[in-house]
Amino acid sequence: MTQEELSFEGAMQQLETIVEKLEEGDVPLEKAIQYYQEGMKYSKICSDKLANVEKQMTQIMNEQGETKPFMIQEEE
Repeated sequence: MTQEELSFEGAMQQLETIVEKLEEGDVPLEKAIQYYQEGMKYSKICSDKLANVEKQMTQIMNEQGETKPFMIQEEE
């Protein structure tokens, strides 16, 4: 499956599985390095997908059909 085909949720699930395996602690060094490399790949996929969504959400349409900057209002 390519990076484009893998959903954010799918990449996160793969990353969580790898983290669980590494946290078990009884993984041989060579396998741990392999898991770490795979985890970094899935982490980058998630990061790239979040950055893409952030770009898409930077502007939204208002009720008049005009685009305006998207601002997240934080709760106080």
